[in-house]
Amino acid sequence: MHKEILLVEDNPDDVELTRIAFNEAKIANALTVVTDGAEALDYLFARGAHADRNPADLPSIVLLDLNLPKVDGREVLQAIRANEATRTLPVVVLTTSAEPFDVETSYALGVNSYIQKPVDFEQFVWAVKQVGLYWLVLNHPRTGG
Repeated sequence: MHKEILLVEDNPDDVELTRIAFNEAKIANALTVVTDGAEALDYLFARGAHADRNPADLPSIVLLDLNLPKVDGREVLQAIRANEATRTLPVVVLTTSAEPFDVETSYALGVNSYIQKPVDFEQFVWAVKQVGLYWLVLNHPRTGG
């Protein structure tokens, strides 16, 4: 049973590139996409449009863009870390920003990894493949809270 990957990304091109990368890496986990921070929180906490979802059925990883409409990625990360049920959920920031402030803030808020999105298509696909292989194949997640 492969747990899904939650991709929080408002750029449809980056969503498609991520799908391509996971297909090329033969990562079988389903990719659930939400396009803004508010929807990401509704999904994770099973409320709003996602109220029928089992809140205990968390994704294996959250790939989080920082610059999102409604609620930005930093606020999403803060909410994930503040909640007992999602506190240990692996979160990888995947964003265009390489600003030291964004990197430092993300780690201060408890991100597991921070990756700048490469502009080049091949490099983007390679980077996303590496993320998937590490977090979904090599990494041994915690099994308790």
